[in-house]
Amino acid sequence: MSAAERLPIARFETIRFAADVIRAEAKALEQLAARLPVEMDDAVRMIVRCSGAVIVTGVGKAGWIGQKISATLASTGSRSHFLHPSEAMHGDLGRIGDDDLVLALSNSGETDELLQIVPAIRRRKISLIAITADASSSLARQSSVAICYGRYAEACHLGLAPSTTTTVMLAVGDALALVACRERQFQSPDFAKFHPGGSLGRSLTNVEEIMRPLTQCRIADQSETVRAVYVRLQNPQRRSGAILVTNDAGVLVGMFTDSDLARLLERQQDERLDGPMSNVMTHNPISVAYGERTLLAVETIACHNISELPVIDSRGKPVGLIDITDVVNLLPRTG
Repeated sequence: MSAAERLPIARFETIRFAADVIRAEAKALEQLAARLPVEMDDAVRMIVRCSGAVIVTGVGKAGWIGQKISATLASTGSRSHFLHPSEAMHGDLGRIGDDDLVLALSNSGETDELLQIVPAIRRRKISLIAITADASSSLARQSSVAICYGRYAEACHLGLAPSTTTTVMLAVGDALALVACRERQFQSPDFAKFHPGGSLGRSLTNVEEIMRPLTQCRIADQSETVRAVYVRLQNPQRRSGAILVTNDAGVLVGMFTDSDLARLLERQQDERLDGPMSNVMTHNPISVAYGERTLLAVETIACHNISELPVIDSRGKPVGLIDITDVVNLLPRTG
């Protein structure tokens, strides 16, 4: 029967095999966790003590895994770069400093391109950590420390495509990076320094880094009339629909929003527009302190279902405002 005449695999067979692949990899990780080599501790200490960078190297799938491990190290407090062994043989060995250490990945431990650079590393007395399957392999025997995770059958139906072994290799690398991160006492503020972009980075910043400064906010005294305030604050560049209301000492005592104005008009309470702000404002509005985390501000906006959150200093004076549109991508998802 030709390939064209064969019946397509049923959907449940596809799902079953996909599930088998995942189970095989999950089983390998369970086995790895149960028999993790004690050399893991030695490797972590080497990384923590390293005054230079962790140079990660590998070929093929191990190389791609190595690039991810290097990125994880770099983002969690361990300076790191990836170096391709072939490029290293043609001048890039100069990228390795005397105070660096090398983290080499090879499932077999017999990868030619990798083994070719090992003598140069050893001659310079640079520490070498190997992540490999076999303790008797050439790479393991020439390393300062070898994390040998053992042999695992690949999840591929042919038993050939790196799958289970790359999963195990990645898990070992993640464990190294994250344990070293903990040993360095790397905290959220440190993490934020390396993740300034995207929603993750913004959630780790302080409120003053994302708030609208006072120069871009509308401010009024509580004794001013609503009408006078809106006439005075006609500014096409204003960015928020909230007015921060203060007392004679400049302390935040209330807030009045465009929604509050709309409600007065809808209820035909136009006469209140000529009364003081203190009669129509929201007294003692919810606020956040200058220096607090953006994540706290986001949680406050979400929990209290508000659109504007004033930022105040230690004396209670407004220094800025966070609008919901500034943090909408950081709000918790529902449903």
